[in-house]
Amino acid sequence: MAHDITLYTNPMSRGQIARWMLEEVGQPYDTVLLDYADSMKSPDYLAINPMGKVPAIVHGDQVVTECAAICAYLADAFPAANLAPPPGERAAYYRWLFFTAGPVESAITNMSMGFVLPEEKERMAGYGNLETALSTLEKAISGPQWICGEQFTAADVYVGAQVDWGLAFGTMPTSPAFTAYAERIRDRPAYKRQKGIDNDLIAQMQKS
Repeated sequence: MAHDITLYTNPMSRGQIARWMLEEVGQPYDTVLLDYADSMKSPDYLAINPMGKVPAIVHGDQVVTECAAICAYLADAFPAANLAPPPGERAAYYRWLFFTAGPVESAITNMSMGFVLPEEKERMAGYGNLETALSTLEKAISGPQWICGEQFTAADVYVGAQVDWGLAFGTMPTSPAFTAYAERIRDRPAYKRQKGIDNDLIAQMQKS
């Protein structure tokens, strides 16, 4: 039976973030697996996401791309999951969701590709430098709670995925704060379900 939500993804992609968020929401969804060489660039998928990249979700007649946007959208679309603070209390929620999607992601990507900003041009980049971006994020996730306090939110899905991958691939320092936050993230049932699904899909792809 077709469901109202369809996830377009590849298990070896940021689509893992969107799936994790869907698992947190707890709504049924269909999955369409795309490959990088062909179906991701097909006319049918380009009509959904002209960038030809995953993930994307289609919810009824709504199309959402970009992982941070998908997380925020699903939190609002399914308020019963309690994955967003009340509207008047979303300062930290928006701040850290978009800080990680913008400055942190850009800084790590540039570092991974070997781009080094001259010090005199740091003001031209949204993140300044990698060390400042990471130390700022580290302070935000320090302590025993979540990024908005006691409530786990969609911001923790996105930020948590970035920290989880950063530690796994060595693009973030293994500081006590990052490590403790990642351990709390990895203990979530929805995270475990997502990893199980995507890891099984990856294993199947590698066999074929």
